[in-house]
Amino acid sequence: MSELHVRPWKRFGQHRLYVNLPDGQSAAWFDPGTDQVHVLLDDYHDAALDALAVYLGQRSGPLARPRSPVPPRAAAPAPSPPASTPAPSAGWTPDISALVPGPADAALQPADDLAGNPPGAALIAKIEELTPGFWRALLDRLFRRPSEAEPWRKGLIGERAVGAELERLTGRGWRALHAIPLPNNVDIDHLLIGPGGVFTINTKNHPGAQIWVGDRVARVGPRKEQYPWKARSEARRASAALSQECGFAVPVEPVLAFVKPAKLTQAPPRAEDDPVRVRAIRHDQVTTIGDLAEMWQPRQVERIHAAARDRRTWLNA
Repeated sequence: MSELHVRPWKRFGQHRLYVNLPDGQSAAWFDPGTDQVHVLLDDYHDAALDALAVYLGQRSGPLARPRSPVPPRAAAPAPSPPASTPAPSAGWTPDISALVPGPADAALQPADDLAGNPPGAALIAKIEELTPGFWRALLDRLFRRPSEAEPWRKGLIGERAVGAELERLTGRGWRALHAIPLPNNVDIDHLLIGPGGVFTINTKNHPGAQIWVGDRVARVGPRKEQYPWKARSEARRASAALSQECGFAVPVEPVLAFVKPAKLTQAPPRAEDDPVRVRAIRHDQVTTIGDLAEMWQPRQVERIHAAARDRRTWLNA
């Protein structure tokens, strides 16, 4: 496949040869120091080895041994050299000059890979914990006592609804992760990463409710809730964790997604309030985020996604 090209990369005493696609995404990389080839995209397995053949053939001594086919592995994409990547088209330009390999560059163990988390994974565990046994459930029904697990089931329905909408964006260059664990037994419902930016999405399931969202509080019917504060806090924690892991600034915007409200109103921002605007939308409007102006190139999207899917990125968030 002639579209593949090999680009050397050296930094902090490390030397790698990346086999890149025209858009800058890495299909494989070769470490001359260990004589190991790491295939990142299974579809380019053979082509990547062909592209590296001239470099492998130059090896001498104990490293010039016959090479058996390299088995493909499931791994987060390693960063390709940043020099050839143009700056994002938006007004803000990220500094990727400090892009360095991190834990996300290595093969993830299944226990550390968050990409397999279904929407509402944290709630599923909570529901299982709170679901009563047969006799307790029977007594609850007889005495018409609400189940402790019911609020969690309601939340799970909401997160699955939002997850289904996010799935529609994956064919447009976006990546979605769910139930990202943070310290102190909390989690981010959804994290959306794509050309238009990075977003934490906090799901609220209030079907049929009249909802008003301000910069500081939200009103669900007569109740006041701290939803904007929580959404903004999650976005800040995500931005700090991803920026540290990626080696360049990763702004994260907070989103509140409400499931089937009767009416949703967002107040205009006030000048004295937090400059980080919380985007309040219906859950079926989540796909409109995909229409935002391009901020990240595909290689940068994959780098951020690689960091985000690694559980270790969030240990100190």
